[in-house]
Amino acid sequence: MRRNTRKRSKTARRAVGAAAALAVGAGGLVAVNIYASADETSASKGSAQNQALAAGTSTIDCPDVGQQLTSVPARAKAQVDKELALLDKQISEAYQRLSTSQKAIQQDPNFAQNAIVGPLKDKRKATIDRIAIAIGRVAAKPQGLDALAACTLRATGNQPTTGQGGNNTNAGGTGNGPVRADFVDITKVKSNVRTPAKSAKASRGVFVSKCGVNANKLYNSDNVIVAPGVTNGAHHVHDYVGNQDNDAFSSDQDFAKAGTSCQNKGDKSSYYWPVLRLQDGTKEFDAAKQGGGAEGNTGRILTAKKATLDFVGSPRGKVVAMPKFLRIITGDAKAFVNGTANANASWSCTGFENKVQLKDKYPLCPSGSDVVRTFKFQSCWDGTNIDSANHRTHVAFADAKGNCAAGFKAIPQLVQRLVYDVDAPSVKDNGKTRPFFSLDSFPEQQHKPVTDHGDFINVFDAKLMNKAVQCINTGRKCS
Repeated sequence: MRRNTRKRSKTARRAVGAAAALAVGAGGLVAVNIYASADETSASKGSAQNQALAAGTSTIDCPDVGQQLTSVPARAKAQVDKELALLDKQISEAYQRLSTSQKAIQQDPNFAQNAIVGPLKDKRKATIDRIAIAIGRVAAKPQGLDALAACTLRATGNQPTTGQGGNNTNAGGTGNGPVRADFVDITKVKSNVRTPAKSAKASRGVFVSKCGVNANKLYNSDNVIVAPGVTNGAHHVHDYVGNQDNDAFSSDQDFAKAGTSCQNKGDKSSYYWPVLRLQDGTKEFDAAKQGGGAEGNTGRILTAKKATLDFVGSPRGKVVAMPKFLRIITGDAKAFVNGTANANASWSCTGFENKVQLKDKYPLCPSGSDVVRTFKFQSCWDGTNIDSANHRTHVAFADAKGNCAAGFKAIPQLVQRLVYDVDAPSVKDNGKTRPFFSLDSFPEQQHKPVTDHGDFINVFDAKLMNKAVQCINTGRKCS
């Protein structure tokens, strides 16, 4: 468990923030380029949802309001963050009710629509209405946000199971995942790795930051980037390496003053990702807590045997320094319902990484080979902002040839690699002989591997960042 090293001011912010999270009543954002289809009729929507339920287990699919944002005024940002976190909480609560209402759904096919999905829409509409009202106080009131309120049920393809293997018993027997279809024998997957050719001007160096594997056991279910000031904003638990003062209430000043697990103390950056768990029945410290077992994230937390943090160059030219406190998220924690447009993290096995990288499957590795998670972060920066409303538009990936888009600058690209010593599960008997492993996720995301993601906050001091840039641009390997 995390040691209590908070100063009184930090503790006070947490108390106030927790109270605010329970009493969110008004907020605001400026949303532009919001696109959503017209709402379905109740009859057609109910019919589709009943079919989804009949097909097997279901999850709740809601428009991701946060990903549609392109601009948030500074005066509204704190309220925006809390409102978006409230939307996530509403989905989590609705999914929990869905997962424990199978008997009622079997008795009444309209139960899910009338008692779960319909009320969820009403809650979301009220939240979005408060957003629109708040926007009107500081900017032009946005139109059309109501179209993002409605949610649907979507069949997952998972089959209801009970007993050992997966998180199934923690979701009312509804097959919350993982399931055998989430795994694939990596030896049977065709090679799919492609690497852009490097030009003569490429920056070929590598800067390595050695920050450990979270031996300090720094865990929480917050996300200071996406849901600052909101306890349990992630609804799943993160591993943290580097900065040792990362929770929902950490400010840039807190990061700058904190200790670090990195060997080079000039790197106080925060690196975090969802924990990987073995579904072996272990009761972890969070077995009864929100973000943990209470939201379907159960089993023994696995600590990576190795974690490498490499900053690499651009295949097309030199890189420039990252600004301090730059935030970057790679992958999409909601990719199972959002779609794979932002899915980026990949899975493989030692000995296979140069051949096969998987986006939507957990790998079954052969004997002597370890599971590997790799996160390649965005390598192009807009030159101005350290964050953006949807936490994506201020940074971007280079194109297939390694070029940044017009107006963007190449920065050192963080490539994060995690290696786990975990046996391949026995998929034929649903993990009874050798249990499944899975990453933590939002409850409705079903622990799908496609939802893997990584978060990074740059807290290099200026001297070390300049050293890293020079190292990369001159083709050396440094640490």
